Amino acid sequence: MIDRNTVQQILDTANIYDVVSDFVTLRRRGASWVGLCPFHNDRNPSFYVSPTRGICKCFSCGKGGSPVNFIMEHEQLSYPEALKWLARKYHIEVVETEMTDEERAKQDERESMLMINEWACQYFEKQLHETQQGRDIGMAYFNERGFNEQSIKEFKLGYSSDVRDALYQAAVRKGYNRDLLFKTGLCLDDGHGGVKDRFKGRVMFPIMNLAGSVIGFGGRTLSHDKRVPKYVNSPESIIYNKRNVLYGLYQARREISRQDKCFIVEGYADVISMHQSGFKNVIAASGTALTEGQIHAIHRFTSNATEMFDGDAAGLHAAMRGVDLLLSEGLNIKVLVLPPDDDPDSFARSHNATQIQEFIDANETDFIRFKANQLLGNAQNDPIRRTEAITEVMKSIALIPSEISRSVYAKECSEMFGIEQQVLLREIRRHVNENREQRRRKREREQLAQQNEQQGTHSEATEPVDDTTSNIASPPTSATVSPATISVSKSNDIVVQEREVIRLVIKYGMCHLCDYSFEDGSIRPITVIEYIKEQMKLDCMQFSEPLFAKTFNTAWQKLTQFYQDLRAFEQQADIERQKEIAELRQEQEDSIEGMDSSAIIHAMERREKAIEAKALSTQRTKIKEFRANYLENMLFSYPDDDIRNLSNQLAIERNKLSKIHTQFATIIDEIDRLASLVDEMLYNWKNAIVQTQIMELNQRIATAAPEEEVKLTQQLQHCLEMRRELSRLIGERVINPM
Repeated sequence: MIDRNTVQQILDTANIYDVVSDFVTLRRRGASWVGLCPFHNDRNPSFYVSPTRGICKCFSCGKGGSPVNFIMEHEQLSYPEALKWLARKYHIEVVETEMTDEERAKQDERESMLMINEWACQYFEKQLHETQQGRDIGMAYFNERGFNEQSIKEFKLGYSSDVRDALYQAAVRKGYNRDLLFKTGLCLDDGHGGVKDRFKGRVMFPIMNLAGSVIGFGGRTLSHDKRVPKYVNSPESIIYNKRNVLYGLYQARREISRQDKCFIVEGYADVISMHQSGFKNVIAASGTALTEGQIHAIHRFTSNATEMFDGDAAGLHAAMRGVDLLLSEGLNIKVLVLPPDDDPDSFARSHNATQIQEFIDANETDFIRFKANQLLGNAQNDPIRRTEAITEVMKSIALIPSEISRSVYAKECSEMFGIEQQVLLREIRRHVNENREQRRRKREREQLAQQNEQQGTHSEATEPVDDTTSNIASPPTSATVSPATISVSKSNDIVVQEREVIRLVIKYGMCHLCDYSFEDGSIRPITVIEYIKEQMKLDCMQFSEPLFAKTFNTAWQKLTQFYQDLRAFEQQADIERQKEIAELRQEQEDSIEGMDSSAIIHAMERREKAIEAKALSTQRTKIKEFRANYLENMLFSYPDDDIRNLSNQLAIERNKLSKIHTQFATIIDEIDRLASLVDEMLYNWKNAIVQTQIMELNQRIATAAPEEEVKLTQQLQHCLEMRRELSRLIGERVINPM
């Protein structure tokens, strides 16, 4: 593992202008630099670099961040790999910390397995190109599929000999560990005390991770024996998790980022044929339904995906299956159904690039419209089947995270189905609530299981209390709400307000806020994050969004280190202040030469005060900037991808003022009004929680039994009182920071 001091040295040394200018031609524009975005097809410069803040941002596609984030995105590297890239650029020696024996053994095993797979890949390539059997069988098959020499080389295609244990014997002669040959899945126990090669007599398709390392293989048999599986893949291992891997993503990653779009096909040959036809943003799920891990891998590069399906009945059925998961993850999904008897491989081989693009332009269909047309076509004039079809479409729309997108689809479906838009919106809203409730229950089950596992108990299920999920508000008065009384599910309004709170934490978390009176009677200075933590504790508030909770807890854990770093910085700032005073005094002495004694004394007294005030002001400004930048600098380059991306996104967002506002109003920086701003955001958050409680209580009262209705009504009255108190504190203002 890279030593913490080395990481800090890299982060301190890396200059955002130096890093970006290696890849982008930049021109100065005011205090920033601007150029064409390297992440999409940018015609007008929209990529801004801010050396003072140490970040970059494309205001068209939204990508950017710190130097580490930029290198990770541009070069498609992992966090440690990006750090090492920057270390090489700035000639920084990478010092790695001592690992435990267990960590070292695990890393050694992983590296050894990757080394064996890399050797095996080269072995299969050599078998294909340099043996008679490989040329006659393997190369003949690839040529028959229309794969040219460049594609064969780029995808590292190969051939595994038909000899029972040819690879095993070659690996042993090379000195490779026998056990690791089994763990990678290259070799198998034949059940009779011997060894056989898993991929014997197959053409080979290496599977690579985003760093280009071979982590597994897919082997296709050339035998016509129906008892022999057509495809065999490497088994799961510490280096290969098929649920997180997409075939061809390594080769397609940059083109996907550039075009901000990917095509999803089924098999290896589909990817290679499309790639060879000029469509290099094509990936495959290797014949299985897409998983969350694979969708997250896609989301790293684009939010736009088109699934290509065969034109037969099975292809149409596949188009209707498994896409809902893509929708729920926030991807914009389109469907492209190929002509009958065609798959992406055959279609790419029988058409040129222009014809393929024309077919895509003419037939690519939004998934919701596609599903609606297919289901309604099958329903014909049957009212029951038509109702079921419309319900299925509404279920898919309900999975889309964006409320605006859901409204747009509801309007289109209203025209398509001849049903009032409000009716469809109510149906969508019902499914949204059902989905939210299912996720909440699933989350609670997972947390309860984790809680029981940590405690080593298997007690009966109880209501879990966790910082990342529950969201119970107490009123800002003496009255409190018991967590057992009202359970609030996550809502968009709550998440919006939580987002603003976590943005304040990231930007100003270590800034001094006020002198705070604690429960023990003590009064001491408090930071923004400490104040928010205290208020959350007093009001029993917790983040409903897990990523916000994780980010907040990460920032909180840095508090001790911050105070240590602050003391060191203050000492250094004091030294610099004394140095500045000495320099200013020297300038004063030079300026008063030739003056009479009384004038000198008067001038010295006046200027001494000015010197002290100026040096003190400079010192305070430096400390204020140190506090303000501390968490941003730390989280901008944090190892956790989710925390780092959220921090970069929130830090570089701009809330632009209208021309009228900027012309006639005095603009006050957020940092200068933190005392009121933090309270304002907390009140808005509490108000969103209470509003959600009121809405849910009203829904429960509508269907409650008489004895339960009385209890729920009391709770509702209590929430209404809380809302009135919060309205008074907020000042009847409606805050919508998004």
